[in-house]
Amino acid sequence: MIKVGIAGGAGYTAGELVRILLGHPGASIQWIHSSSNAGNPLSDVHTDLLGDTELVFCESMDFTAIDVVFLCMGHGKSVTFMKENQLPAGLKVIDLSNDFRLNRSDNEFVYGLPEVNREEIRSCRYLANPGCFATSIQLALLPLAAEQLLDEIHVHAITGSTGAGQAPSGTTHFSWRNGNVSVYKAFGHQHLDEMNETMRTMMPGFKAPFNFVPIRGNFSRGILASVYLDCKVDERRAVELFKAFYSGHPFVTVSQKPVDIKQVVNTNKCLLHVKKHGDKLHIVSVIDNLTKGASGQAVQNMNLMFGLDESEGLRLKPVAF
Repeated sequence: MIKVGIAGGAGYTAGELVRILLGHPGASIQWIHSSSNAGNPLSDVHTDLLGDTELVFCESMDFTAIDVVFLCMGHGKSVTFMKENQLPAGLKVIDLSNDFRLNRSDNEFVYGLPEVNREEIRSCRYLANPGCFATSIQLALLPLAAEQLLDEIHVHAITGSTGAGQAPSGTTHFSWRNGNVSVYKAFGHQHLDEMNETMRTMMPGFKAPFNFVPIRGNFSRGILASVYLDCKVDERRAVELFKAFYSGHPFVTVSQKPVDIKQVVNTNKCLLHVKKHGDKLHIVSVIDNLTKGASGQAVQNMNLMFGLDESEGLRLKPVAF
């Protein structure tokens, strides 16, 4: 039984992580830290957990009592956590922020995209969970990068309001978000760096533009990424490449029919639809930003790091309607 601690337990990703781990046959939550909620039941913050657990938030973190700690704190806080805490030898760390996703000489974290780094993940101690947009978009591009087929990339991707985190803001307020759609961080989103790094690792010399326009959606959960680029292979061959690349990966499915967000919300799945339009290859990728884009993928990585079946505890039912 893997003993789990969660640091930063009040946000959306922590709530999803708890929900998944409570149903995981190989994991047991030992503590959930939140300095602002210490002593309060989890269900006071994560109301969907009412009746599922009697756990309360703790103020101190006992690293000797756990095998792995999930960092669900805000971006920038994981660096501080690693500097300020003396962790026991052998304790594994899974970080859900963007603090350690990029390769640097002082970075011991492995980038946790299982569909490209599975073997490295199995043997690592420190893991950086990918971003939600980055996960959906990279899964639409990996088979092409592996075959050295990338050209200038164009992406429009829309995400639910939970992607902005639990702290309220002007652009997450219901009155503004409901019935509304808007562009933000066009061509400058923070997930571009990790996506470019992966593509250039798989396709050395790739320097073509990576054009990414993120969109705020008027729904709570899910990402739909519309990705297209010039590609010389025909549609049949492209579909074959995608199916072959993901044949050993349990959470990615190439669909013959168009895909939509409701097929993946509440699951760890990514569904892809590949279609040729003239010289353009169009790939649509859908994931749940809180599961495959965050907490579900973190549990998938935990499974790999501890030698469990990759899909343990992650056969989740989609909302569907």
